[in-house]
Amino acid sequence: MIDSVAPLPRLALTSGEPAGIGPELIVKLAGSGIAADLIAIVDPDLLDAAARAAGIDLHHTPYEPAAPIRSRAAGELRVIGIPLRVPVLPGELDARNASYVLDTLARAADGAGSGEFDAIVTAPVHKGVINDAGIAFTGHTEFFAQRAQCDVVMMLTAPAGGRVTAQGTAALRVALATTHLPLARVPAAITHEGLARTLRILCNDLVGHFGIAHPRIAVLGLNPHAGEGGHLGREEIDEIAPAIAQLRAEGFDVHGPIPADTAFVPIQLQRYDAVLAMYHDQGLPVLKHAGFGHAVNVTLGLPYIRTSVDHGTALDIAGGDRADPGSLIAATTLAIELARHRKRL
Repeated sequence: MIDSVAPLPRLALTSGEPAGIGPELIVKLAGSGIAADLIAIVDPDLLDAAARAAGIDLHHTPYEPAAPIRSRAAGELRVIGIPLRVPVLPGELDARNASYVLDTLARAADGAGSGEFDAIVTAPVHKGVINDAGIAFTGHTEFFAQRAQCDVVMMLTAPAGGRVTAQGTAALRVALATTHLPLARVPAAITHEGLARTLRILCNDLVGHFGIAHPRIAVLGLNPHAGEGGHLGREEIDEIAPAIAQLRAEGFDVHGPIPADTAFVPIQLQRYDAVLAMYHDQGLPVLKHAGFGHAVNVTLGLPYIRTSVDHGTALDIAGGDRADPGSLIAATTLAIELARHRKRL
């Protein structure tokens, strides 16, 4: 039993794609000793099936908002029940359940936005099947940004000393200037104004969420060798360098453009608290190589805390008790620390 004098942090958990490993991850998280009031927004039958498959003694009760929780035994969680549209077979996608997935995200977003939840922790969704249902969807990050009507930044952080921490220096933090865009559309999306906005969010949330008093940011170039003086592209000259100069004039400690092929050398990383990559596959392969399975995705700029796993739905192993909950546990641990830090401010 986990006991606390104060109420435990109240976390909204979404299990993502119902045919993937999300439900299994949620029950394995509930079976851990993590000190939080876990509120799963899910069809409870999914949890029961996942618990049976994983051999976990799961006890779930209906969520009552007025009831603060000061203790939680391993295997316990509370549930906001949202019914599936059609029954699920593990590993088999069904576009008819796309609206169910979005309903769980909407409930979590509304609750976090109102202060009902201290944070949101999300298991992976399958973007393709949601789009197959005729619903325009590019990812969690964009969904929560649209719902909150604010600008956001996707940042992944890899573990330091075996776990991701809110304070102190992590092994690696990588934020993205653009997120889920086709590569052909990235250059046009790299603008002076957009980069300046992204850098402000990144710097301010490293201070406000992570407690880093004076964050140092490395800004990558878009082109090989950071454009090589304009011979390999002008984005660095026309957009990236002016944004960096503007942020430095505002008092932020930002540096670049730095060639991406040398920015992740260990001696370089020691100089910075975070790296801003220009596009998804410029920075995230390095981070996931460094900490896959224990890295955490954090959405900066939201009026609430949202963390997520660093992996996908793993349809090929769904329903077989083979999913590693390490990244979800790391995401939950970081959400707890960020929530507590936020309450101390």
